Amino acid sequence: MSTPTSSPDVVDGLEGVVVAETNLSEVDGEAGRLIIAGEQVETLCEERTVEALTVRLRAAAASGDPETDTASVEAFGARLGQARCDAFDELTRTAPVANALWLRERDGQTPTPPDSDAAHAHDYLRMLRGEAPPTAHADALESYLMAIADHGVNASTFTARVIASTGADLLSALVGAVGALKGPLHGGAPGPVLDMLDEIGTPEAAAGWIEAELDAGRRIMGMGHRVYRVRDPRATVFEREVERLFEAKGDDERLALARAVEEAAERQLRERYPDRALRANVEFYTAVLLEAVGVPRALFTATFAAGRTGGWTAHVAEQKQHGRLIRPSARYVGPRPGD
Repeated sequence: MSTPTSSPDVVDGLEGVVVAETNLSEVDGEAGRLIIAGEQVETLCEERTVEALTVRLRAAAASGDPETDTASVEAFGARLGQARCDAFDELTRTAPVANALWLRERDGQTPTPPDSDAAHAHDYLRMLRGEAPPTAHADALESYLMAIADHGVNASTFTARVIASTGADLLSALVGAVGALKGPLHGGAPGPVLDMLDEIGTPEAAAGWIEAELDAGRRIMGMGHRVYRVRDPRATVFEREVERLFEAKGDDERLALARAVEEAAERQLRERYPDRALRANVEFYTAVLLEAVGVPRALFTATFAAGRTGGWTAHVAEQKQHGRLIRPSARYVGPRPGD
C-alpha cells in the first residue's frame, strides 16, 4: 500500500470540519444550545409560529438578518432563480399536503384538501384526520415543526448544499436531502423508539430491558448525538409539550414510561461508557410527541422532512448566493504501479 509523504489529516465523518458560514442556525453541542434564525429554540417554540419562522429563515438566508423587510427578501429571491421565495413558500406548504394525501389514500379514505386560511400545523393534522384536531395537539405539533426546522450542517442539509453547489435546481437538492433521511442514523429513529417503548411496556421493566440490550451489544434508540455532549435541547422542548398534552388528557402512563427508559438508559450508558456523552436526542421525545398528537408511525420521517423543508430551502439559497462547488479530496491508500 502506498503512503503519501505529506497530506492533511483525514477527519472521519468530517466531524468538527467547518464547511460553510451560515446565518440560519447555530448548534452548540457543549452547552446544549440551539439558535434558529436568531432565537433560542426554547423561546422560539413558545413565542413564534411556523409561518413566522419560515419568514425569518427566508430573511436570514437573504441578508443575514431575520428581521429583513419583505421587499428586500423578494428582490433577493428574484436573483436566486430556482431558489426564489415563492418556491420556498410553495415547498413548505406542499410537503404536509403530500404526506396527508399518501396516508389517506393508503387507508382507503377520501383525501382532505388543504385550507389556505388555516395555520400550518393545525391544517396538517386536519388533513391527516379528516377533521379539526384539538388545539393542544396542533400547538404541540407546531412546536415540533419549529424546533426541527434547521440544525446546522447535518447530513441531509449538507447533502442539499452539495447538490446546490453543482448548480442543480432546488427540487434536486431537496430530493437528495430526503434521501439522506433513509438511514436510521439521521431522521429515521423515531419509529423504533416507539417499538422499544412498546416492548418494554412498564417503567419497572426499563432497567432490565436496557441492561439486556447493552449486554447483547445493541444500540438504544433515541440516545446519543453526534454534536451534543449534553441533553439535546429539542428533547427538552418536546418533553415539555408531551407533559402538557398528558396533563390535559389526565393520563401520563406513556410519558412515565418514556422517562423511566430515558433515566435507565442514561445511567447505564454512563456507567459503561464514562468517556462518552450519551443522552436523550431529538428523536426520543419526537416519537412520544408525534404519537400523542395522532401522527402515524409510517409518517414520522416524512413529518420530519416536512418540518425541515424550510431549513433545507434556506440553505440551498445561501449556498447558491455565497458558495462554490463543494469538492473535497480523498487520500489514496491503494497500490501504485510497481508496488
